[in-house]
Amino acid sequence: MDRAKIVDENFKRRVAAGDFPPKLSDISLAASGLSKEGLAEIFRAQLLSRHLDLIARKLSKAGQGFYTIGSSGHEGNAAIAWAMRPTDMAFLHYRGAAFQIARSRQVPGQTPLWDMLLSFTASSEDPISGGRHKVLGSKALNIPPQTSTIASHLPKAVGAAFSIGLSKRIQPEHQQLKQDGIVVCSFGDASLNHSTAQGAINTASWSAYQNSAVPIVFVCEDNGIGISTKTPRGWVQASIEARPGLEYISCNGLDVLDTYAAAFEAQRIARVRKQPVFLHMSCIRLYGHAGPDVQTAYLAVDEVEAQEANDPLLHTARHIVENNIMTAEEILALYQDTEERVARAAEQVVMRPKLTTSAEVAASLIPPKRSLIKAPKITKASREKVFGRSDIRAMGEPQHMAKLINFAMTDLMLEHEDIIMMGEDIGKKGGVYGVTQRLQQRFGPHRMIDTLLDEQSILGLGIGLAHNGFTPIPEIQFLAYLHNAEDQIRGEAATLPFFSNGQFTNPMVMRVAGLGYQRGFGGHFHNDNSLAVLRDIPGLIIACPSNGRDAVMMLRESVRLAREEQRIVAFIEPIALYMARDLHSETDGGWIFDYPETGTIPLGEIGVHGKGQDLAIVSYGNGYYLSRQAAKVLKDEHNIDCKIIDMRWLAPVAEDSLLKSAKDCKAVLIVDECRKTGSQGDALHRLFTSQTDIPTSLLTSDDCFIATGPAYGATMPSKDSIIAAALKAVKEA
Repeated sequence: MDRAKIVDENFKRRVAAGDFPPKLSDISLAASGLSKEGLAEIFRAQLLSRHLDLIARKLSKAGQGFYTIGSSGHEGNAAIAWAMRPTDMAFLHYRGAAFQIARSRQVPGQTPLWDMLLSFTASSEDPISGGRHKVLGSKALNIPPQTSTIASHLPKAVGAAFSIGLSKRIQPEHQQLKQDGIVVCSFGDASLNHSTAQGAINTASWSAYQNSAVPIVFVCEDNGIGISTKTPRGWVQASIEARPGLEYISCNGLDVLDTYAAAFEAQRIARVRKQPVFLHMSCIRLYGHAGPDVQTAYLAVDEVEAQEANDPLLHTARHIVENNIMTAEEILALYQDTEERVARAAEQVVMRPKLTTSAEVAASLIPPKRSLIKAPKITKASREKVFGRSDIRAMGEPQHMAKLINFAMTDLMLEHEDIIMMGEDIGKKGGVYGVTQRLQQRFGPHRMIDTLLDEQSILGLGIGLAHNGFTPIPEIQFLAYLHNAEDQIRGEAATLPFFSNGQFTNPMVMRVAGLGYQRGFGGHFHNDNSLAVLRDIPGLIIACPSNGRDAVMMLRESVRLAREEQRIVAFIEPIALYMARDLHSETDGGWIFDYPETGTIPLGEIGVHGKGQDLAIVSYGNGYYLSRQAAKVLKDEHNIDCKIIDMRWLAPVAEDSLLKSAKDCKAVLIVDECRKTGSQGDALHRLFTSQTDIPTSLLTSDDCFIATGPAYGATMPSKDSIIAAALKAVKEA
């Protein structure tokens, strides 16, 4: 049976008969703090949300609508929206349509019916995603679009809330959130059990416990069930209520007066106390999980009917009648009028244009550039304020990569006050390898944030800060740790401009210490030679310097890309080269460099060493370093003259530059320190073999984890294996 039709007919019949469900609380309109006008506006938002759900189901059956997860039963969200300010950023659960509609009624000039139908039908005129997905979201309403079904938006919501307090000390040029604002973040009861949600709530509590300002309201929309798996009765309250630093408030989402009063108190606590609040809203889910889902396949019919009898629209209708706002007849007329308006709009919307080409779909992958006030130049005096005498002296001497990166980050933080760094042990300790030593002393703990041990929360903090105009530089302590949190980059950061048609962005530079060749510190958690997890993320830039001089200039370019072009950059720092000083022999100083005072290496610019035409060796990171060693032996002992090409930027690949640089060579050898499967070398090999007639060979690491101890490099390319591969390549050319 069509449960949506049954619920629709029940509403009409019961309102006409004055057959309303029993009161859920004794709260009066006056006691709730809600006005008659406010209650009427909330009801109108609920009705529009309901009829949008109904039309979405019809459009889907006709093949004209898509992705029919609806909000029916969750219309209490409208009361929550009414209790908040339209300037409070809201990260919404996918059943939050009533929230967006109610908020739109607080902002002049909004057309939620038309806008949301454009989204339902995947029209290219959809004002939020441009037809790329059915998402809730609006730039005008401060609602970034979400596609999360597993609460992956919670970490960035916490980060955005944290940014509000930080903006009182540092006001970024492109600040988005008001300093007296809060953040609203909603999700389902099933999603509460996901590690991402648990980590985000824990981070908010951990921060508040230490008196950090985290003005956020977590809204748990508890309908008691996931898709078909029930949430244990009382579980949400039992698991949350006693958390330190977190205020717990509950309400019945079927009763808009109770919900409004609770939501108003929740936002008051968050706004005044700067404290996280957990608003637990019980509600019901009507019709099933999504369009094709039939609840009676896993729920008893009498249980489904009991839920339908508790329709939140019936509860609101009773409040409307009891407070003499409308009669039953007027309610039914409004209900019918809303249904007809939605149907008329739908007839027009289905005719609106759709995306049709790959280019149209991909047009929003790369965010738009933005203008910035030119930063003041770094002077000797400004440096002397933060640097010690020994640092100033060291800047005038050749240094290894770790020290040069430290100098570069210091200069960048001097130049751009909106740069905030965050990560495990980066502050007081200065990082595991000392790369961030003394930066916290130079700039304070509010700009060098020692975080808790949770990579999802670290990246979420970065994403949230970027939402408020900061330039975050989160650090992931080891490349292998990124796997704990990769969805924050893949599913959240990189998708935001895509699903918002470039209206929302979260630029950042993610520093990651990684790759192999560490001699005494290992195992697969500290030596990880796979970048495949990053390589297939559309729009992501991957940088990997092989030496300190390049690292400085690439880091500057990465920050520029984030600040000006709003890009997300993964900056991979080869751990084994942090302290490298020599190239060919001990004390030769071949891998230490002077600090470049100015200059960048633009995105896509490769590095070339030598002019040899016998062989082009294409590599990056440790592979480039080892290839330089191998090239000397090849020249001195075998009279083979090589050209060594450093990719530097691993994504996007500078295909034209690589092909042009190698075109005069007799053979090409690609040296990739990552594992064979999913390696950069795979793509490079295809590039050269498909675009040139140059004989091309590939040397990679084995498909194996890295051992510690003497066998630390056994699975990866070495100077000797590069020499052997080069000799073979030249011989066969």
